Amino acid sequence: MSTSSISRTVPPTADVVIVGGGVMGTSIAFHLAEAGVSDIVVVDRGELGSGSSGKPIGGVRAQFSDPLNIALGSRSLRAWQEFGQRPGADIRLDGVGYLFVLTSDQQAADFETSVRIQNGLGVPSRMIGPREAQALCPYLSTDGLVAAAYSPTDGHARPGLAVRGYARAAARAGVTFATHTTVTGLDTTADRVTAVHTDHGRISAATVICAAGAWSARLGEMAGVHLPVRPVRRQLAFTAPLAPPAPRIPFTIDFDSTAYFHNSDDGLLFGLADPGQADGFDTTWTPDWLTLFRAAARRRAPALADMETSGGWAGLYEVTPDHNALIGRAGTPHNFLYATGFSGHGFLQAPAVGEIVRDLHLERTPFVDVTPFSADRFTTGAETRPEIHVV
Repeated sequence: MSTSSISRTVPPTADVVIVGGGVMGTSIAFHLAEAGVSDIVVVDRGELGSGSSGKPIGGVRAQFSDPLNIALGSRSLRAWQEFGQRPGADIRLDGVGYLFVLTSDQQAADFETSVRIQNGLGVPSRMIGPREAQALCPYLSTDGLVAAAYSPTDGHARPGLAVRGYARAAARAGVTFATHTTVTGLDTTADRVTAVHTDHGRISAATVICAAGAWSARLGEMAGVHLPVRPVRRQLAFTAPLAPPAPRIPFTIDFDSTAYFHNSDDGLLFGLADPGQADGFDTTWTPDWLTLFRAAARRRAPALADMETSGGWAGLYEVTPDHNALIGRAGTPHNFLYATGFSGHGFLQAPAVGEIVRDLHLERTPFVDVTPFSADRFTTGAETRPEIHVV
């Protein structure tokens, strides 16, 4: 989609205004338009996919500990596999599997429980021993390895291609995309949002959907809805081209340190969640975090520790207090819906969440009950659901 075809002024009215043009916003727009909803406007402060969805490679998996996340991951995995037909785009999906390597008996016991739940929901994950883990990923050292969890149908794809695939199909169905357009305020009367103010004009709106990722808390405040989402920078790096080429390996995660690595074009991609990273919207890439990755690699995959890197990338996780998403309809204003706070697993859940938000908007029953992901769980004392498969 060329930017020239994208609106620089906003339409005066819309049935649905979606704030956020990342993979979540474009998935919601596609699913709504496919269901016959007309007059949809997607507003994004930058280019489409310029926020958290801009990451070069995104993991796709159904390996989670919470049955709701397993259901969202599993449903989405099928949609990613069929993306070439619907909506019709190549997202460079590589079904290499996901391999979580575990270094304590407690981790192994927790993952065994998760695998049982996953298997009960049709996910073909299994526990394997250190030697089989090393056979799947030859970089691994078995020293100190207790077990691993592996699911062969997981893998990775390109979020940027997914955003463009959803956006092109949505645009063909009549969706308007207003990029480089910042939301400056919302009008609310009684229990409804009535308009969205932007720096390119005002849109009278029948429904507003927040898919603003790391920027969602501020939009929620404008609507009077508490969306406890904080931005946390995450960084990754690419190796220089490898000769001989890297073997084809699963998306491999050292669960203890959160260090992860997988194939990327002519080398490998490295990542790690820096526990000392302060909250904030800064996305400057600062390669000093690589010392943490190299220290973890020395223990778990020694050959990676001294590989030369050639640049990297920084983006934002949108983190909630229990590392689970916020999906639902606000009590007040009643026409404000939200899908945000995915804490690092938004890309992989985007197809399923697009379906769910479509159904919430049309007042249909979604394929899975997302009530436990309601944003008010943090204010009403409802049970939170900590997700342990978080990187």
